[in-house]
Amino acid sequence: MAAKTRFVCQSCGGVAIKWAGRCPACGEWHTLVEELVTPGPHRAALVGGGGARPEPVTRISAHPEPRVPTGIGELDRVLGGGVVAGAVVLVGGDPGIGKSTLMLQACNQLAARGPVLYVSGEEAPHQVRMRAERLHAGSDNLLVLAETQLEAILARLDETRPVALVVDSIQTTHTAELPSAPGSVAQVREVAARLIAVAKTRGLPTFLVGHVTKEGAIAGPRVLEHMVDTVLYFEGDRGHAYRVLRAVKNRFGTTNEIGVFEMKAAGLCGVGNPSALFLAERPTGASGSVVTATITGTRPILVELQALVSPAAFGNARRTALGVDGNRLGLLLAVMEKRAGRALATEDVYVNVVGGIRIDDPAVDLGLVVAVASSHREAPVDPETLVLGEVGLAGEVRTVQQMEARIKEARSLGFSRFVVPARGAAKLHGKGIVGVETISAALAEVFR
Repeated sequence: MAAKTRFVCQSCGGVAIKWAGRCPACGEWHTLVEELVTPGPHRAALVGGGGARPEPVTRISAHPEPRVPTGIGELDRVLGGGVVAGAVVLVGGDPGIGKSTLMLQACNQLAARGPVLYVSGEEAPHQVRMRAERLHAGSDNLLVLAETQLEAILARLDETRPVALVVDSIQTTHTAELPSAPGSVAQVREVAARLIAVAKTRGLPTFLVGHVTKEGAIAGPRVLEHMVDTVLYFEGDRGHAYRVLRAVKNRFGTTNEIGVFEMKAAGLCGVGNPSALFLAERPTGASGSVVTATITGTRPILVELQALVSPAAFGNARRTALGVDGNRLGLLLAVMEKRAGRALATEDVYVNVVGGIRIDDPAVDLGLVVAVASSHREAPVDPETLVLGEVGLAGEVRTVQQMEARIKEARSLGFSRFVVPARGAAKLHGKGIVGVETISAALAEVFR
């Protein structure tokens, strides 16, 4: 009997019965790859095993999941206080961003609790040793295995009985039970399913390092992100020393926290006070520079917004935003023209968030407006002034959440004047609080 084949999209995991230039599921071009369909043994589910019986939710024992601190404060913050026993964490990021460095440092810290197995499918053992020496990761409990076959990895797990496992990377690991190439959708899905089953059965914290596509998504089937417990993205520009670790999925904690790292010669160092770091090199007396405050989880962070307004060449105005949503910037510029009388239609506008951090918080709207106006007027903003508030289409300034925490963080860094929404100002205490209702009132107050 002839072997059956199918065509699987390497981007989304969609299946087609015949080849096509474009995936019918996700629309990506040239991603369908032929794979053999081989019947495999039927496996039990990842949790349970087939003998579970339904029971009332009120009778199920509720107990907090024990967490294992990784020893890296910023990583523990993003995970929610540490990694849960049996949790599977997927870490993705651009090549060279520091994923392997972060995992090796975490392994070295976890090695204080017992043997930790670091499986490298991309580097030889001596290459891992060279990086470990640079990171001062010299624990005897840090076990390195250069292997890509899943069955061999599982055999070494039985021998070493580690307290944590790192697989770097999931795309290079393959199982001999499938004929498809490593990194294919079928291989990634099957390898991940078996590793997750082992992690849940043994209560073994497991980290999977994943490659990303040119669009920034983790390579392989989308179902991979659904299978794991936590998905972390390591972000940043390799031209900057700062890295941001962000959770986009976390079954055992919030997805609002971020971890900030600085890449140094000796590895990644957590940044305990990112506000002071991002404002350390702020220019004095420069127009277009404004400080605002954003909230990530429970942590207020002060960031510098920079704007540059210049006449457009040939009347074709450009709008460029780095670190903030470009559509949001376009909306605010339209509001400034309509409600504040700013003629920006023939001006190029460039906006940047210093430090490479990305902000989705609407509380920085008023800061963006003031930064653009400052550059347009060539009038610098008082360096001790913090600007905060959401801007509506009518030009009104709306209140934002956790204003007290933001103001407290700003006061600790020497700020003494705070331009905030009028409704929120009534609930704040202390000197220097200035409430404004519209962007026109805010601009008049800042540039008086």
